[in-house]
Amino acid sequence: MPSFDLTGRTAFITGGGGGLGSMACRTLANAGAAVAVVARSLDKCEAVAQAVREHGGRALAIQADVLDAAQITAAMDRCEQELGPIDILINNAGITSPKRLLDLSEEEWDRIVDVSLKGAFLCSKTVAPRMIERGRGRIINMGSILAARALARRSAYSAAKAGLVNFTRACAIELGPHGITVNALGPTVIVTDLNRDMVAKHPQYYQAIIDRTPLGRLGEISDLEGPLLFLASDAAGFVNGQTLYVDGGYSAS
Repeated sequence: MPSFDLTGRTAFITGGGGGLGSMACRTLANAGAAVAVVARSLDKCEAVAQAVREHGGRALAIQADVLDAAQITAAMDRCEQELGPIDILINNAGITSPKRLLDLSEEEWDRIVDVSLKGAFLCSKTVAPRMIERGRGRIINMGSILAARALARRSAYSAAKAGLVNFTRACAIELGPHGITVNALGPTVIVTDLNRDMVAKHPQYYQAIIDRTPLGRLGEISDLEGPLLFLASDAAGFVNGQTLYVDGGYSAS
C-alpha cells in the first residue's frame, strides 16, 4: 500500500504566509513533515508556523525574497540546519493583477512573471544539488488552470503559469535520473481570505467560471490538500513531469 506518511521529511514552502501557502504548511505538517514557512513577510510566516506548532508540528518561519538568490540560499541553509535536509520544495510564491493588457505596465508584467517563474527557477536551482546529493526529492510547482486556458485581465499571470508548467516538464526530465520528481498543481480559482471580497464584488466574472465548471463551484482551499499530499508523498513516486489540475472539470470543458 503506498504511503502518504511524511514523518522525518522536511518541506520548504515559498509564499508560506498566504492562503495556499498556509494550507500547504498545515497539510504537510499534519502528515508528519517539518515545514519551513518562507515569504517576504516574517509576521505572516510566524503566524503560520505558530499554528503548526500548536497542533504538534515542527515549523520554522523564514523571511526571504524568492527573487534574491542569496536570500534563498541562506534560507535553505537555515532550514537544513534547524529542521533537516530539504526533501520537498513547494514553489508557491505568486502574484497577479486584474488589469487588461492595455492597462498593464511593463513593471507589473515583469513582477508577475518574475515572482511565479523566476522565483521557481531560483528555488529549484538552489535546492536541486542538495536533493541530487541525497538521491531523492520532491519539487511541486503551484500552477493554475490558466496554464492551459486563458481569461481576460490575466495575460501576465497566464503567461507565467504556462511557462511554469513547461519549466516543470523540463526539470522533471533533468532531475528524474537523480530520484527527484517535479510536478505541478493546476488549481482553478481557489476562494481564500485574500480574494473572497473580490469574488463577492465581481459575481458575473466568477459566475462565468462556475458555469464552465462541471462540478458547479469555485475551489476551496481544502480541495488542494489531498492532491498536494499525494504529489509530496511516496505514493506519487512514479509520477513525474505532470500537472494535476484541481479544477472541478473546468479544463476538460
